[in-house]
Amino acid sequence: MSRSKELFLDHAATSPLHPDALGVMLPYFGYHYGLPDSFSDLGARSKRAVDEARSRAAGLINAQPQEIIFTSGGTESNNLAILGTVYAKGSKGSHIITSSIEHSSVLNTCRRLEREGFHVTFVPVDSRGRVDPASVRKAVRSDTLLISIMHANHVTGVIQPIEEISLIAREKGIAFHVDAAQSAGKIPIDVQELPIDLLTLSSHKLYGPKGMGALYIRNSAEIVPIFSGTGEEKGLRPGTANIPGIVAFGMACHMAQRDLKSNRTMLTSLRDALEQQVTGRISGAVVHGKGSLRLPHILCVSFEGVTGDSLAANLNAMDIIVSSDSSLNEHGGNLSHVLEAMHVAPQDTCDAVRLSLGWENKENDVRYTVSCMEKAVNRIREFSRVSEGTELNVFTFPDRKTALTAIEILKGNVFPFIPCPKPNDIVYAGHSPLALACMAAHHDAIGGILGDSDIDIKGVSKLTPCCRTLENKARVFWNKVDQINKEKNY
Repeated sequence: MSRSKELFLDHAATSPLHPDALGVMLPYFGYHYGLPDSFSDLGARSKRAVDEARSRAAGLINAQPQEIIFTSGGTESNNLAILGTVYAKGSKGSHIITSSIEHSSVLNTCRRLEREGFHVTFVPVDSRGRVDPASVRKAVRSDTLLISIMHANHVTGVIQPIEEISLIAREKGIAFHVDAAQSAGKIPIDVQELPIDLLTLSSHKLYGPKGMGALYIRNSAEIVPIFSGTGEEKGLRPGTANIPGIVAFGMACHMAQRDLKSNRTMLTSLRDALEQQVTGRISGAVVHGKGSLRLPHILCVSFEGVTGDSLAANLNAMDIIVSSDSSLNEHGGNLSHVLEAMHVAPQDTCDAVRLSLGWENKENDVRYTVSCMEKAVNRIREFSRVSEGTELNVFTFPDRKTALTAIEILKGNVFPFIPCPKPNDIVYAGHSPLALACMAAHHDAIGGILGDSDIDIKGVSKLTPCCRTLENKARVFWNKVDQINKEKNY
């Protein structure tokens, strides 16, 4: 099987712009250039467009239009929700509750507040990636100002018990913020039924433009601006409005609401087929979050003896785009903080890849992906077997096209090699993310073959894997930990 274009399976990271969203935004780059608050026909047209977009964004979550504040994206919305609420209520307490698996825009904002003298409780999750409402209730103090728990996790897709937690917050009179950047447009959200005070939306996660988002703020919520400026967006988000982005975001919300039921059914079917085929055909596969209620489009899986970055690189060489451990981890380390919080053994956190589907994916994409993954996993395991205990070198190239050409040239030669990610210590521009690993003993021979073919080699480095194969003693230890957790129903 072959493809004429890349297969994008990273919709949890971002999504392509919906054609209808692109269509409505284009005029606002041109002749609809007025500001919404200006007293002119140009301004009136822009104001009507913004008002319609606000109604559409509100409709996605069954809110009132005046409760929607447009922002630059999910990160700003999370910052405004947390900082704006805490600063508004700071005289009443100094404690915040969040979870250990939140997005970095929540975790790092809470750590900032810790440096400012506030106290934060990071409640744990269980081995299936779910927050226990009882842990939230136990963490509540008399000075708790805010609870911030995501609706669904961006790594595993596990849906959190928001309804139960919202009732705890309401009972205790605590403001409740929900990061729904990953879930909005994928599963139903109704803020009239859920006592949520603030809710984050992100445009580019639901086929809208990048650089746009919104924060739902219930009319009764206490919040202050975190930026200083003029009076746009009720004074909570000062600055000239991004009219094209707002209009397109509104359309994306409208399309997501209209097609939510059919897309949810289709994505669930595709995700289940992908999961069944991966676990059925590839040995040593572990699905993270399995057994919990999950978003319909996300599958997080690891494979014994295969690092996620290596698998992602091999899939990239086959024109399949997924997220690996290093891209999932927002904290600069080698292991995903989400999987660590789920008490996943280190070798499995390093092995993780996330595949996330979109409405444009089809059944044949699933079959093609599983076939390529099976080949990639087998190839990585075989290379690991023949190169075990030897020093490895990595060739880097100026661009992906050169890397792919090099891989094609080396196919069928006697020297083992494998596509791999660019070494982490190469941070400057001019290197393709896709590189090539071989045994150091074969460096000169492979370099000669590529040189004879006029391949531009950017550099050669020693391979420093993000996750080394565990020694037998370490494996025995983690196997015992897993057994204890199972016996305790951890």
